[in-house]
Amino acid sequence: MLEKKIDAVDTTTKIKFSDLGLSEKMLAKITAKGYEYPSAIQAGVIPLLLNGNKDIIGQAQTGTGKTAAFALPVLERIDTNSRDIQTLILAPTRELAIQVAEEIRSFADSAVKIQLLYWGQNIRDELSGLRAGPQIVVGTPGRVIDHLTKRKTLNIDKIKYFILDEADEMLNIGFKEEIEEIITFTPKDKKVLLFSATMPKSIKDIVNKYIKDHDLVTIERNELTNSNIEQKCYKVNERDKFEALCRVIEVEFDFYGILFCRTKADVDDVAARLMSRGYKVEWIHWDIDQKQREKTLSRFKNSAIKILVATDVAARGIDVNNLTHVVNYTLPDNPETYTHRIGRTGRAGNKWEAISFVSRKDSRMLSWIETAIKSKIKVEKLPEVSDVIEFKKKRLVDNTKELLLNVDELHYIDLAKDLLDLGNPPEQILAAILKESYWKEFSTTHYSELREESFSSDSRWDRGDRNDRAPRWDRSDRWFSWVEWQKRLFVAKWKLDWFSPWSLIQFIEKETSSKLWDVGNIDIMREFSFINLSNDDADFVLKKFKEFNPVKPLIVESKKEWSGSSSSSWSGFARKSSSRGSSYRWGSSSWGSRGGYRWNK
Repeated sequence: MLEKKIDAVDTTTKIKFSDLGLSEKMLAKITAKGYEYPSAIQAGVIPLLLNGNKDIIGQAQTGTGKTAAFALPVLERIDTNSRDIQTLILAPTRELAIQVAEEIRSFADSAVKIQLLYWGQNIRDELSGLRAGPQIVVGTPGRVIDHLTKRKTLNIDKIKYFILDEADEMLNIGFKEEIEEIITFTPKDKKVLLFSATMPKSIKDIVNKYIKDHDLVTIERNELTNSNIEQKCYKVNERDKFEALCRVIEVEFDFYGILFCRTKADVDDVAARLMSRGYKVEWIHWDIDQKQREKTLSRFKNSAIKILVATDVAARGIDVNNLTHVVNYTLPDNPETYTHRIGRTGRAGNKWEAISFVSRKDSRMLSWIETAIKSKIKVEKLPEVSDVIEFKKKRLVDNTKELLLNVDELHYIDLAKDLLDLGNPPEQILAAILKESYWKEFSTTHYSELREESFSSDSRWDRGDRNDRAPRWDRSDRWFSWVEWQKRLFVAKWKLDWFSPWSLIQFIEKETSSKLWDVGNIDIMREFSFINLSNDDADFVLKKFKEFNPVKPLIVESKKEWSGSSSSSWSGFARKSSSRGSSYRWGSSSWGSRGGYRWNK
């Protein structure tokens, strides 16, 4: 195997796209999108793909512009008069495949046909698109194999370019056999492009077996972190991570970010607890229905929700330029994944924050990450309870100032006059309203004490340290005490209405003009939904919907069947898919045996 290593071009020399050999027509499209200078991987790959005959391996992280690195040269070589598939691009996830296709379309002429292939998409649309003669196909390995071997509706024996995007992730999630099988359907004279953030043995095996003479384009280690990103961490006891997270979010004026967790169980746990605190949050991982994931990502990109909790693989393909934060709620398994995560901030020249919560058992990983990025991550002190409360008060004042700019749009003037007619001094009346509305927000008793750690990043973790083990909650804890005084409500709104747990809460709050303070199990079924609320909230909601429709209310109390509620362990929302719907459970992740309500189907 011949290999020529080419370090990615240093873009500080201000190489322009016009220096890379692209056509005037393509340069006009690039300029129209506002780009002038290529990224390092683009400056390295584009000339090789335009002018060379070798295969190319690119080592680049998410967010470095690698899609354009292969898309621009490929589009220059597309024959729009041919109905043959000329380029096949494989991506590990549906979301990433969609993003790659959209990016290519943004540079392509209208005559270029691009077809997406992935599980969850309407098969009739795919078959129709393939019959139309696309020049470029972008798909996930499983769906491509389905069209090649079972349906026999895909012909790739004339492709010129075979592109593996995020190859390490495809192998991580078990697509090695599919990739090798797909290669057998391709011609020998094709050009192979493989892009991967890391080069593990599994990638090298693919390279040695299928890629011969090639150029290797790499990004130097010191380019892996963006100087626009402020990296910092909070060293906390494992059981205090969630409370620490809430404090950090609370002292930000406009928090808009992704929270990364290592496992699906962690995602369910964190999202459930954030939702119970009243945050606009949704979450994605592989157990969530594809269409629901797409709707969630769309809402996140449109800022309809401000916090997205995700696993690493499920978050592949998310590209949001105006994020303010990326949070490592749990540290990843390797430094490369860390750079992937934080690379989602600091784009488009903006300077934002990457925050990590580090417990004692994470100290070695923190040290490994710091060694890999050749930089110490700044250790910050957590906000005090008094800081959080003062910040909330300031935010209330600022929000009120903004509302007062549009006095004509205020709908409570008459009520305000009635209150002022009580005869008390205005400041007393306002103080009474604030006490009624914000007593939880401004009360120090509403916050838990946190223990910050002082270990060094190269210290050894004492496995006997009981204070740093996974949390165990007794029944007096506020997260579980409500289970004994909740009610289960039946809602005649269902999955076909595209309700998510958060949108169901929003719907109820909007209809009743009241905030729900304590929310438990939420089950979004195919034909109806369930939600657990505290007795006070439930009684209020039932009364309101009874007023709306006395004969057939949209929400009524459900017939309950309990299967025990004495569990002291915490697992958050656990999701179970079935033909009937998707269940988001508060309590144990086991199906019905622990954690309260179970509905027998």
